[in-house]
Amino acid sequence: MNTHESEVYTVAPEMPAMFDGMKLAAVATVLYVIVRCLNLKSPTAPPDLTYQDTTLSHFLLKSCPILTKEYIPPLLWGKSGHLQTALYGKLGRVSSPHPFGLRKYLPMQDGATATFDLFEPLADNQSGEDVTMVICPGIGNHSEKHYIRTFVDHSQKQGYRCAVLNHLGALPNIELTSPRMFTYGCTWEFAAMVGFIKKTYPQTKLIVVGFSLGGNIVCKFLGENRTNQERVLCCVSVCQGYSALRAQETFLQWDQCRRFYNFLMADNMKKIILSHRGVLFGVGSTKMVDADLSRLYTATSLMQIDDNIMRKFHGHNSLKEYYEKESCVHYIHNINVPLLLVNSGDDPLVHNSLLTIPRTLAEKKENVVFALTLHGGHLGFFEGAVLFPQPLTWMDKVIVGYANAICQWEKQKPPCQSQGAHSSETKCQDGKS
Repeated sequence: MNTHESEVYTVAPEMPAMFDGMKLAAVATVLYVIVRCLNLKSPTAPPDLTYQDTTLSHFLLKSCPILTKEYIPPLLWGKSGHLQTALYGKLGRVSSPHPFGLRKYLPMQDGATATFDLFEPLADNQSGEDVTMVICPGIGNHSEKHYIRTFVDHSQKQGYRCAVLNHLGALPNIELTSPRMFTYGCTWEFAAMVGFIKKTYPQTKLIVVGFSLGGNIVCKFLGENRTNQERVLCCVSVCQGYSALRAQETFLQWDQCRRFYNFLMADNMKKIILSHRGVLFGVGSTKMVDADLSRLYTATSLMQIDDNIMRKFHGHNSLKEYYEKESCVHYIHNINVPLLLVNSGDDPLVHNSLLTIPRTLAEKKENVVFALTLHGGHLGFFEGAVLFPQPLTWMDKVIVGYANAICQWEKQKPPCQSQGAHSSETKCQDGKS
């Protein structure tokens, strides 16, 4: 070893100067890569908003000013969508609170057992009304995730009751009671939770909130049947992709490391499925066979898992059929309550081509506002001065701020506008003139 080291340092006298030059070049290259990765020179700006010029949209933007102000992420790393996403994925949130809730169990017709956690408000709602946030987390998530706990705590303090769905099979300490788990667009468990809330609190109004995959589920739920929108004040969807079929191709690309994220998410899904292998692949399961289990072990993408496992829970004949039937893009245009769709321009999981869906919807429907931030990653949206992020994120503040504005709108809107009937706005304005 010593001989080898001496050889390195006994080269020609001119070498040290050249070696220093190589060091400088290497350092410069590393710094360049870091700057590109951190995106330090990228500007900050208010969200790019798409909406129709209506009385409702004007009221919302005035009453929820955070939507019109700059979102400023932490200086040193917050302008990188990858780092925002990685920090969310690893930590969820920093210094997350521990809200106290009660777990509810709802038996389903097929033998499955849906669970959700119920958190009572910690203050009076500013509207003076009883309002419940019905919340659907992201893929494989539940009420115990740090980002959900942070959002629930903030909402409770603003006077909202919160009901958080635990995706079927996602909780590590809750066993499945039937050979089925959550899928990309199954709304059965969310519908059961909403039904329970409506029955238990007959006076409450609902704010529907969905994160990532949960955004797809809540928008599909509201658009599937008009009666699902009864007693719903508004809906907020954050960081969803709208169409699994269109996202399929982009999720296999290496652009923005999307293929790598796909692999990581597939690995997490494998762990969830295998933790329930006894129920899903046991004697009582007629939809799964040993061959499906072996394909699961070798799967390296969500699409392979969806094709070999997930689509079979609901009897879809092909992956294309599964993605077509379970994507909210075919239902979202039926939503008539106020709808806020939030995405980030540097989200490494949601390709920019998918954002034409919410933008076109907001251009056509007067109840829709689409907000696109420059930064935020996937469910990150951290705020902070330089290095350390704050526990509460821009996303948390926007959802509650928008909900507060909608509650205020419902309280003081013109009498000629019944709940959800925002298409009558023109008639109201004509009547006033």
